[in-house]
Amino acid sequence: MRHPAAWLRLPVPAQDALLALFITVMQVQGTVIRNAGEVASRPLTDLGYLGYVLLVVSGVVVAVRRRWPVPVFVTTALASLVYYGLDFPDGPGWLGLFVALYTLAAYGDGRRSLMTAGVGTSVLAVCWLVAGADIEPRAAIGWVFFRVGASVMSVALGESVRSRRVIAAEAQERAELAERTREEEARARVDAERLRIAREVHDTVAHAIAIINVQSGVTAHVLDRRPEVAREALRAIEQTSSRALQEMRAILGVLRDDGDDDGRVPYPGLGQIDELTAKAREAGLDIKLEETAPTALLPSAVGSAAYRVIQESITNVIRHVGPTRVTVALNLGFEVLEIRVSDEGRHAAPGDGPADPHPPARLPSGTGSSARPGRGIPGMRERCQLLGGELDAGPIPGGGFEVRARLPLAPTGLRP
Repeated sequence: MRHPAAWLRLPVPAQDALLALFITVMQVQGTVIRNAGEVASRPLTDLGYLGYVLLVVSGVVVAVRRRWPVPVFVTTALASLVYYGLDFPDGPGWLGLFVALYTLAAYGDGRRSLMTAGVGTSVLAVCWLVAGADIEPRAAIGWVFFRVGASVMSVALGESVRSRRVIAAEAQERAELAERTREEEARARVDAERLRIAREVHDTVAHAIAIINVQSGVTAHVLDRRPEVAREALRAIEQTSSRALQEMRAILGVLRDDGDDDGRVPYPGLGQIDELTAKAREAGLDIKLEETAPTALLPSAVGSAAYRVIQESITNVIRHVGPTRVTVALNLGFEVLEIRVSDEGRHAAPGDGPADPHPPARLPSGTGSSARPGRGIPGMRERCQLLGGELDAGPIPGGGFEVRARLPLAPTGLRP
């Protein structure tokens, strides 16, 4: 919805037409009033009303100043040279010229427009001073210097406006480019996270199918001779297939076949949390792990998501903060697993400085692939949302950063 004031704004051509009318009236009326009662060396009516014609032309031409700034400046400059060269009476006949100089600098192309305005102003100044050499009284010569100074100020003002407009346009372009880059980067991170999840599920399902194949072979072999062994094998097949189906239902919507079998890693869970924290301690973090109950037997999808959230949070601390104290809290409730990873922020050390930068360490390759580009908070949030959970991240009072996640133990994506 447009602002009410926008409806009252005239089109640009109408604005310039009104400005030209105002300048024309001011130049003619102002010159007549200023010289009323005085005997001018050459009245405006001389030479076929040439004085009036020059004042009107230099004012009317302002109406097309934005479309043709250089011709408008040349026209007003020539009109001024002829007007003062023929010794017509002084007055505000320079208004159109000043507006033309401003427009030339403000809407021109920069250096070339400034050169045109500078040369034109220099020629005008010389001609004005020559025409005013025998002016009487001598104090009136001050108006000549006023015209010179006002011309320079008009050019400077126009160049200032043009520079600010160029700077604003460049800033707007940079902001739009940055916004597009952020959106593309966010999409790339989400796509990369989806592909990684697809590879992990592929490995998990392949492992489950291999177990089922082995157990079914055992069942077929011992079904008649050892029915108790066959029963255990069938139970293992049931559990394995059920777990694989649940994981497939949870992440089926984000599976992508990228045709790339490289870079696969084991499907981790909270059973490897001690190894992860040990690797982080080797990287320089002081990690405190708090668990309200054993979490090693969580559903595979939940345990893997929790592991990845903790892994990415620790990696971000190592990458962006460096050595600091980190608290990893796992609160296992009846229906929800709550995860909190918080750090105390960057710690200033006596040796910190340009000579001792202490660059942040990174997790070794054995801890996973989250340290590579394309991961981050958007990937963690999407992983939680896929299981019906939620994730929040942000700074905490007193310094530091905290990641909070809630994962349902029976994820919505796993329910039939």
